[in-house]
Amino acid sequence: MCRVLVQQGFGAHCVCLLNVSLMGVVELACCCGTGGCSLCCGCCPKIRQSRSTRFMYALYFILVSVLCCIMMSQTVANAMKEHIPFYEDICKGIKAGDTCEKLVGYSAVYRVCFGMACFFFIFCLLTLNINNSKSCRAYIHNGQVSRIRFPGLLFRTFWFFKLLLLAAMCSGAFFIPDQETFLNAWRYVGAIGAFLFIGIQLILLVEFAHKWNKNWTAGTAHNKLWYASLALVTLIMYSIAAGGLILMAVFYTQKDGCMENKILLGVNGGLCVLISLVAISPCVQNRQPHSGLLQSGLISCYVTYLTFSALSSKPEEVVLDAHGKNITICVPGFGQDLYRDENLVTGLGTTLLFACILYSCLTSTTRSSSDALQGRYAAPELEVARCCFCFGPYGEDTEDPQNMKEGPGVIYDEKRSTVYSYSYFHGVFFLASLYVMMTVTNWFNYESAYIETFFSGSWSIFWVKMASCWVCVLLYLWTLVAPLCCPSRQFYV
Repeated sequence: MCRVLVQQGFGAHCVCLLNVSLMGVVELACCCGTGGCSLCCGCCPKIRQSRSTRFMYALYFILVSVLCCIMMSQTVANAMKEHIPFYEDICKGIKAGDTCEKLVGYSAVYRVCFGMACFFFIFCLLTLNINNSKSCRAYIHNGQVSRIRFPGLLFRTFWFFKLLLLAAMCSGAFFIPDQETFLNAWRYVGAIGAFLFIGIQLILLVEFAHKWNKNWTAGTAHNKLWYASLALVTLIMYSIAAGGLILMAVFYTQKDGCMENKILLGVNGGLCVLISLVAISPCVQNRQPHSGLLQSGLISCYVTYLTFSALSSKPEEVVLDAHGKNITICVPGFGQDLYRDENLVTGLGTTLLFACILYSCLTSTTRSSSDALQGRYAAPELEVARCCFCFGPYGEDTEDPQNMKEGPGVIYDEKRSTVYSYSYFHGVFFLASLYVMMTVTNWFNYESAYIETFFSGSWSIFWVKMASCWVCVLLYLWTLVAPLCCPSRQFYV
């Protein structure tokens, strides 16, 4: 078989993995490798090695996150009771309780997320200070076959083994002794990690706003059309922010009542005006000439979005009308009909939630993002204006194309060095695991949390979003006034 494949041009993929001689008589040779894959996937587009690695870890993250949603679903639990034969006997056999209550609910999600967080934390430690993609630890991260020889042993790392390790960690968390103490302590660790994840995203959002304005402003020196682009985008963002606040004032407030909504809309609208005035103030402009309305417009849009998301997550207020009937106030009339089909709302909302989390994880682990979190920025004079400024001229986080090589279906873009920080990548997913744990279990209202009621209103989620909104404004204001408070330091944002 090997000879046939070699004659057909697949010699590079026909690898004899095992050649064992026993007493000089028995010899076993087997053809394995990527030859079959190359036959099936010859028409597939090529993918960069760095992106395929991040995609696989993201896939593991999605699998565990979906499992957490299933554990928090009453609909799934009831369906299993009805359709699985001998359901109670199976639950008793695996010692999960009479109705498998130990495998559902917030406590089960805490245990599974503990295993996923430990998985990413271990890889974060294993990949510290990796600068060469050809080192043994880099092979462990990328999932390639790595020959690490110990006395008498040959270890090979595959993605399948990583999946088994992740499953073992998630399952092993159910056997931790003194579960009550573990859950109480892990709850606080999860809250701290989730807030750190939110903080990272807010910092990167502010950095993104400054980078956008700095990049497009650099183009005005060569082409005046960049001025028009800046003005147009700024106008659009302020229109969205102002229109959103006005619509929320119309639909989420009433003439009598809804005082909390009125105060929050007034405060957040005032903050948008404040950051806009500070951004164009003469004292800030003298120290940061690249500061402008584009950044404040983007932050205002984000504040508007978080305000809307918080008001949508706020529990409904019910009062008695003149006829003694219960009516819901401070909620738009069309919004009440959306919650009638709980399965539809839950499915769409959960999909959007995890899509946003996954996007945040992948975008925050690029080289430029990790540099920004460490306070390293490119000098303004090195900027080259581009519409898609987030990506380099050859794509985000890539080497010089002359230093890249191609294989069957893969572009090895880490030939000379790594194009992103492996350790930081796993660290972000570690925090994202804690954020998923706290979000799915309704933060601090975990005892009555179910995925079906997740989008129907919760004070915990409401205040987390409002706090995120205010922290984002404070971070942006600090980037504006920091050069005034620390005149001896050099700031590039």
